[in-house]
Amino acid sequence: MKKVVIGSGSAFWGDIFEPALEMAQSGEVQYMGFDHLAELTMAILNRMKAKNPEAGYIPDIIAWTKRLLPVTQKNGIKMITNGGGANPVQAALEVTKVIKELNLAPMKLGVVSGDDILPYINDIRAQGWKFKNMDTGEEDIDSIADRIAAANAYIGADHIIKELKNGADMIICGRVSDNALYVGPIMHEFGWDFSDQYIDRIAAAVTVGHIIECSACVSGGMSNMWKVSERPWDIGFPIAEFYENGDAVITKTSGSGGIVNSWTVKEHLLYEIIDPANYLMPDGIGDFTALKLQDEARNRVKVTEMKGKKRPDTLKVCIGFKDGFIGEGLIYFPSPDALAKAQWAEKWLRERFKKLGINFRELRIDYMGVNMLHGEAAEVEDRDYNEVGLRIAGRTHTYKEAEAVRREATHLWTMGPVGSSFGVPMNVRSVIALWPSLVPRDAVKIESQLMEVS
Repeated sequence: MKKVVIGSGSAFWGDIFEPALEMAQSGEVQYMGFDHLAELTMAILNRMKAKNPEAGYIPDIIAWTKRLLPVTQKNGIKMITNGGGANPVQAALEVTKVIKELNLAPMKLGVVSGDDILPYINDIRAQGWKFKNMDTGEEDIDSIADRIAAANAYIGADHIIKELKNGADMIICGRVSDNALYVGPIMHEFGWDFSDQYIDRIAAAVTVGHIIECSACVSGGMSNMWKVSERPWDIGFPIAEFYENGDAVITKTSGSGGIVNSWTVKEHLLYEIIDPANYLMPDGIGDFTALKLQDEARNRVKVTEMKGKKRPDTLKVCIGFKDGFIGEGLIYFPSPDALAKAQWAEKWLRERFKKLGINFRELRIDYMGVNMLHGEAAEVEDRDYNEVGLRIAGRTHTYKEAEAVRREATHLWTMGPVGSSFGVPMNVRSVIALWPSLVPRDAVKIESQLMEVS
């Protein structure tokens, strides 16, 4: 039975590089998908582009392609990445320079863009569409309309498939969904379209794409299997062997560290999931409650009976908007009386903030090593800790108020209990908040092009 073998080369901007290179060198895959984006990343990249029209893509794409392209070209591996971010055309131009610099054989670069709806978001609204906040229920974006920094729709695999048909050796995208990087080549290899006859198989591709899209998170990273994961410092990234009937085998690069078993697959199936029976993606809807998992062999898990529903008429859109500032500080206190010192310092800070009249939108003061992660759910045990850290984070309307949080935290260096010492961060940063919403599929102006580099 015909199959396509595809691997995950990255889960986020800043992911570890060596497993991707190891996978490419192994020659075990036909395609590699590289996810570099997260919900807030697009707002950051759009701000970079606003300052410099030649920026806005993931900078890693340059260093990564310099090391990967000679290998992937030699082994006939096609790379698909959303590292184009807010500026996929410029990212492709930069990769073109890499190809010429390395004197590689001629290549075809596919470029997929059009996910940025900010230039015409008001036109969509003028047609009667409301960008309802899916978290808060607020009906439309009137309250943030003058503070929007980015608005990007999560587009699907349509144009990835188009450019693969056009012979692209590498495809650089903007904000396509994470699993579209895998759905695209699967649909291309088997000649599927979005008609009803392929609904369950496309849902299977969406499911498998979700399983492997976060790289090491299904091969031993971020896992309850951390105690039995083999050589995690040599962790291997996941590979999917996807068959034309919609079945798949999840594995990892041969000889690599980490672990792949039915439990690591289950863990990632549930990662970032609201309704496992309705995993809504631009290419289809996966039903994770229907599938079957079987440990076929060591580090090989067979996934069968995947099914789902046809793709929705709307696309997710993340609208990033400017939403105030955060001031932060970090102070450490040693024994004896480390907890008592931290509690004294918290009282000192609150009294100072009251004296200064800071109008906080939110203020958190947590004890590191005591309750920083679990908050009010953690029991604060009255004992003599070796050391306790005090983390201060204040969210404010103005930069001036956030700066006061940072400044007052630094005063504890000299005004705090004996032994007080500072840590990082001590900073002020602007906040980009997210407004999750939907947009009609046919309102998004997706486009693609093919660049031939010789």
